[in-house]
Amino acid sequence: MKLLITGASGFLGWNLCQIAATTWEVYGTYCSRQCQIPGTTLLKLDLTDFHQVKTVLHSLQPDAVIHLAAQSSPNLCQTQPEASAKLNVTAACNLAGWCGDRDIPCVFTSTDLVFNGQNAPYRETDPVSPVNRYGEQKVLAEVGMLERYPKTAICRMPLMFGTAPTHASSFIQSFIQTLRDGKELRLFIDEFRTPVSATTAAKGLLLALEQVQGQIHLGGRERISRYEFGCLMAEVLELPTTGLTACRQQDQPMAAARPADVSLDSSKAIALGYNPPSLRAELLALRGRI
Repeated sequence: MKLLITGASGFLGWNLCQIAATTWEVYGTYCSRQCQIPGTTLLKLDLTDFHQVKTVLHSLQPDAVIHLAAQSSPNLCQTQPEASAKLNVTAACNLAGWCGDRDIPCVFTSTDLVFNGQNAPYRETDPVSPVNRYGEQKVLAEVGMLERYPKTAICRMPLMFGTAPTHASSFIQSFIQTLRDGKELRLFIDEFRTPVSATTAAKGLLLALEQVQGQIHLGGRERISRYEFGCLMAEVLELPTTGLTACRQQDQPMAAARPADVSLDSSKAIALGYNPPSLRAELLALRGRI
């Protein structure tokens, strides 16, 4: 059974491909960052060129698709809305339509930033109200994909961390390097998320591929601020803490507004078998690997 994973060269894609390869024949797409991923055949593909996409898909004939590729920087989406929408909205809807025409499983990674941060924790049935263009684009993709193919699994993802290839990273790599270098690491005390490792997220996506249609939340079990996460990370990974400093969102000018609390209620996924470990356990698993 062939599984196509778009955005395979990114942080989450690199992790997902390796886990999926234990049960699938995995093909991954990349646009500019070519890499080697064990157990995965890499294909160069511009997802905004649907003619090229259809040619590759027709040749490959995948049995399922997990669409990860996105412009995921809220600040870039805010300043380059037209360019980012081509990938974040149009390409996603085109892929859903192609999967729908063949009635094969289609999974899409959305974001917790579809919410405005004022009524957390959020369930799948809660109304969306994004505060930045990235969140708006993900909402448009969710709606458009489900219109094209109602069986699409829309996975709203939390903040994610973990091991990464040399050409990509999660937020945790810069945190670790900053503390090791003895520099100041300013983290928000007023922004709350429900983080998970990429390994946990990948397992959730594969679960959704088998069991989910419509929206599902794949967050962790713990609501935590970025500063609290930084303190836990430093403790578990035995990092110096002299540079760790608390600050507030308003202290950091950003192009895109950020919601204060987009914690996800993932009880629906947990009932299906999704099982995110504690953050301490997730971080302990990274010791010596990051």
